[in-house]
Amino acid sequence: MSSTLDMLKLTEAAVVAHVALREVNRVIDERILPEDFVSTEDGRRVAASACPLISFYFDSARRLTAEERLFAINEAGSRLQKFRAFDFDSLIAEDWTVRDDFLTIDFAPFLRGANERMQRLEAARDIVVSDPEILGGTPVLRGTRVPVYDVAACVAAGESIEEILDAYPSINADKIGLAAIYAEANPVRGRPRVLGELPKGAILIKEGWVPRRRKAG
Repeated sequence: MSSTLDMLKLTEAAVVAHVALREVNRVIDERILPEDFVSTEDGRRVAASACPLISFYFDSARRLTAEERLFAINEAGSRLQKFRAFDFDSLIAEDWTVRDDFLTIDFAPFLRGANERMQRLEAARDIVVSDPEILGGTPVLRGTRVPVYDVAACVAAGESIEEILDAYPSINADKIGLAAIYAEANPVRGRPRVLGELPKGAILIKEGWVPRRRKAG
C-alpha cells in the first residue's frame, strides 16, 4: 500500500477521497488538513493518508459544525501521522474513535472507504501501459490495443457495460471500471480531441457532451 510519505496528485486524491477536485483544492486553500499531509514542492500533492480526513470533512458537513469537524480531523490526523504506511489491515486494528465531551466520531468507515478506493486506483495504474509500438504510445489497457480514455469516455457518456463489451470484446467489466478510475485520476490535458484524431484501432460509440467531474458525494 501507499506510504503516508507518498503524495497523490490532486486528481488522484479526489478519487480516493470520493470528492470533487475543487473540494481537494478547498481543504488545501482553507488549511483544513494538517500541514504534514500537503506538499507544494512538485505541484500540489496530498498524502494518501489524508484522504479519509477529506472524506470525513465533506460527508459530515450536514451533521457537524466546521469547528467540530476541524477538531476531529486534527485529532485523527495526528494519529495517522504515526503510521509509516497507509495499510488498512494495520490501521483498523487501532481504535479510531475521537471524543470531545458529548461528541463521539468513528473514523474507521472513512479509513475503510479510502483504502478500498486506493486499492482500485493502484489496480488502475497497473493495468494501463503506454508503448510507442502500440497506437503511437496512446495509453491502453494492458494486453490489448484498447485506448483507456476511449473506454472511460464511453462510461462517462452513459454507455452500458454490455455495449462497451460489444465494442471492445478483448476487455471485461472490471477493466471498464478501472479505465474510468484511471481517466478520472489522470484527466487528459489540453484541447479535447476532434473527430478524425482518434488513434488507429479506436472505436467511436457515441459523441456528445458529458460532465468532466462528478459532484462531491
